[in-house]
Amino acid sequence: MNDALSLQYVKTTAELLKLPLEDAQAARVAVHLQRTAAMASLLDSAGLTAHDELVEIYCPAPFPAVDPAVLSTGLNV
Repeated sequence: MNDALSLQYVKTTAELLKLPLEDAQAARVAVHLQRTAAMASLLDSAGLTAHDELVEIYCPAPFPAVDPAVLSTGLNV
């Protein structure tokens, strides 16, 4: 995606979403969009398979059996 296309995309999308963007703001968003597209292109060309992807990156803490906030207020739920 070249400069003119990305800028036009940002302006058109902002208009459709009814987001007020000045020209300078749209230009900055277009630059970030191009950077993101470049990073995605690098990842696409890396040739990784699903097996290469890390399985577990985020592991939330177990949900507590009793809410500590309820204990501190003395309320019965």
